[in-house]
Amino acid sequence: MIPRQPGIGSKPSTILQTLEEKEEAMAVRILIKRKIPENFDVSLFNKLVRQLRALASAQSGYISGETLRRVDQPREVLVISTWKNMAAWNAWQASQDRAEIQAQVDAVLGTQTELEVYEYA
Repeated sequence: MIPRQPGIGSKPSTILQTLEEKEEAMAVRILIKRKIPENFDVSLFNKLVRQLRALASAQSGYISGETLRRVDQPREVLVISTWKNMAAWNAWQASQDRAEIQAQVDAVLGTQTELEVYEYA
């Protein structure tokens, strides 16, 4: 007797995860880009970003975060935030605490923060 190949004759739910399960299982990285205006006092900005980092690190699904300053444009800052899955990121993004501090960051910078979401390929 020839062994059955996995998936042939099996129920579809046992072959592949549903899209929702897949989204729950994949880690995501969020790239957060900010530009600090010239002649800007960065102390308030740094305080707000530290508050965001502290709140994020306490959230379920938060894995890590790092802040980088662009070498050739030192007023450009990139935050790379890693989350367990899209559901964890979406929960944090929908958080009232995050929204309030993010609004303050955008107000002091005079521009909206750019967000890009990536998953592992």
